[in-house]
Amino acid sequence: MPVPERPKTAAPPAPSAPSAPSAPAARSASSAPPTLRERRRATAVREILDAAELHITEHGPEGLSLRAVARSLGMTVQALYHYFPNRHALVTMLVTKGYEDLFAAVQAAVDSMADSAAGAGGTAADSVADRPFVSRLLDAAEGYRGWAIAHPERFKLLFGTPLRDYAAPADGASTMAARRMSTIFQRELFGGFSPEQLAAADMPPLSPQFRAYLDQLPPDGPGVLPPPAIALLMEAWGRMHGMVVLEVFGHTSFLGDHEAELFHLAMRNMLADIHRRIPGSADAVEAGAV
Repeated sequence: MPVPERPKTAAPPAPSAPSAPSAPAARSASSAPPTLRERRRATAVREILDAAELHITEHGPEGLSLRAVARSLGMTVQALYHYFPNRHALVTMLVTKGYEDLFAAVQAAVDSMADSAAGAGGTAADSVADRPFVSRLLDAAEGYRGWAIAHPERFKLLFGTPLRDYAAPADGASTMAARRMSTIFQRELFGGFSPEQLAAADMPPLSPQFRAYLDQLPPDGPGVLPPPAIALLMEAWGRMHGMVVLEVFGHTSFLGDHEAELFHLAMRNMLADIHRRIPGSADAVEAGAV
């Protein structure tokens, strides 16, 4: 599902995390092992990120404090500034890492089911190819929910109330990480259909203005899909994400141990509804693939 950066409170352009090395530096780094100084810096950055994630877990995203993070590591805040020049840079790196970890959890959920299927014979690659896309989409959705429940405060950093005075750098590392994570859902939701099938999806007519806007989206994300499929993708994303948000924020706690069952039923119903609207998928739906 597409996961664009959340609209943030208007703010001056936020400095991004420490910049990547220049092209010559990147080339030399690829041909030589990192120096002792580079290894020490990488270790320090990881420790700072780990401490910041722990702080968010204990105090919530809005309670993130560079001074508190530095104190937990036995360093001064001035020393921390050598690695992250300000709070914005640290938040951007935390958001980026959050999306990367969420991507890994979703991909692992899909892969683990493929590995289980491979255990019955054949290879994992064969199992991925043979399993219905609808089943793999359900696996991806369960992986998404599982990560959110296991890391509620980090999930809130990605999708909760925008942090005051913070704005993610446009097309920065966090935005790129969000797009990468969303490619899994785009692939598993529509991977079994041709562009012609997706273009013919049963959707209310889109306004000319909306269709023109969707047509000009960049092709490295949802823009690769026909406009009706983009609208379907966003609808599916909203239904899946909305169920997870309700659970993470405690709004379905009255269901007790049955929250997981409700989520699974909701995802199956969502897929059945969406796939009935795509020509050529009705037979699979009626045969029980969803």
